[in-house]
Amino acid sequence: MSINTKAYIEEYIKIRDKSGRIIDLKLNQGQLKLYEAIKKQRKEGKPVRIIILKARQIGFSTLTEAIIFKETATKFNINSGIITHKEEATTNLFNMSKRMYDNLPTVMQPDLKASNAKELVFDNKEGTGLKSKIKCMTAGSSGVGRSDTFNNLHISELAFWGDRAKETALGLFQAVPNLPNTMIVIESTANGYEYFKTLWDLAVRGKSDFIPIFVGWHEMEEYKMPYTGFKLTEKEKELQQIYGVTLEQLTWRRWCIQNNCAGDESQFIQEYPINPHEAFLSTGTCPFDKGAIINRLETIPKPLKVGYFKYNYDGMKITNIQWINDPNGSVKIYKIPNVPKQTKYCIGGDTAGDGSDYYTGHVLDAKTGDQVAVLKQQFDPDEYVKQMYCLGYYYLAQVVVDNEIIKEPALMAIEANFDSFPIKELTRLGYTNQYVREKVDTYTGQKEKRFGFKTTVLTRPTIISNLIEIVREHTDTINDEDTLQELLTIIRNEKGRIEAPEGGHDDQMMGLAIAHEARTQVTFNVVPIPKEMRFNFNIEKPVTADYGEEIQVI
Repeated sequence: MSINTKAYIEEYIKIRDKSGRIIDLKLNQGQLKLYEAIKKQRKEGKPVRIIILKARQIGFSTLTEAIIFKETATKFNINSGIITHKEEATTNLFNMSKRMYDNLPTVMQPDLKASNAKELVFDNKEGTGLKSKIKCMTAGSSGVGRSDTFNNLHISELAFWGDRAKETALGLFQAVPNLPNTMIVIESTANGYEYFKTLWDLAVRGKSDFIPIFVGWHEMEEYKMPYTGFKLTEKEKELQQIYGVTLEQLTWRRWCIQNNCAGDESQFIQEYPINPHEAFLSTGTCPFDKGAIINRLETIPKPLKVGYFKYNYDGMKITNIQWINDPNGSVKIYKIPNVPKQTKYCIGGDTAGDGSDYYTGHVLDAKTGDQVAVLKQQFDPDEYVKQMYCLGYYYLAQVVVDNEIIKEPALMAIEANFDSFPIKELTRLGYTNQYVREKVDTYTGQKEKRFGFKTTVLTRPTIISNLIEIVREHTDTINDEDTLQELLTIIRNEKGRIEAPEGGHDDQMMGLAIAHEARTQVTFNVVPIPKEMRFNFNIEKPVTADYGEEIQVI
């Protein structure tokens, strides 16, 4: 984007406002945020890659069309594509581009070759024009856009493209070369858990080249009214504390809830989210306290370290366990083992079911319920067992048994429904501190002890109900963003069952719920660990260098 793009847009681009008037396009706060992000990537010599999560009436589509129009109508041999979710939207964006052309000063209008209703071709009969074009398309048909090569591509309302969203978008991505003078802008309002949400999450986590952009209602200058002296609610005080919302903005918020949302605060949150988490709230009935989760997400800590466990394995036992820092590792540490203090840990694990889910593990401080570490990955079962084994010894405690001091790894509670291999393998490896359940022998009628947590029609609702209470009353004990994000997507279906929506996951929910159930079997006859028996890593200051930490296993 040239340095004169903003001046060109605000001087020459005309748009239709809400009342039908043709006016100059003057960039608002949200549009400026997008413009600066594009300008920054251009200045760095990078391909422009932007993904936008839209709230209502910010004007991101309008600015994107203006930039694409300027780039295409002022340069030679530029191909630009615009693709939307439905025909009506395609027509609207095409008409917007045509209006921009029609309202240019005559001397600035490039030659316009006759074209169909959805394409602007800037050329003439002699072929001496710009030879540039803007092509407007509608998602849905197979292979749309695949035969084209684009310099600029605007993908609109991707969350509403339906079952072929991923297939169509991937084809379009290949149509744009990975060159500095190219641009892809994806923008959409949220629509639950679908492909757009996947792309957004990747961008937010820095796992793609796309820059995520969101503008909350409080960032818009127009959304305020004179303060009328009312007493603030607890929610309004939270908005002030977390987001710096002014009294004038809160006055407008009250007015909008009452007049535009029929007094329904949840409807306001849906239409005017203040953060991305509110925007992605599931369309179903979420059984968890969404407000508490969203507030926690705004103050969530970053992991102290991310990595995995390295070890020696001779086929019979695991030795020489080391922690390895790796930003792509499967384990996130939020609190290091509190060895000098009297505490114990427990771990809840959920195993992959049909191959599409993740293996998970949640480590809790058994006394406080604090989530101190999380494991999540699509492991092979045997590697999952070994990582969980290492995690259990990483969070080692010391206990008194028969007046003798012994070391005890974290209490391990792995779900036993789909695959009993992890439990059996942990037992074979000598990990005996496992959650115990009672099982009735169908032949003798006697109760037997079994390792692992069994999810049944009785136990599942119980542990989830307990987790619902924990989320509501003790949200600050949950430190993992992925876990909280998943809880926001959970729904109560028409039959009342609490589950993941179609295409979603409940692995984190179940692992955390099982971990809290495991706390009920932890006893606290703990003594401080003598100095000579502590691990040889720095307890007060977590290691951040890329080398291992030995973990002593007795």
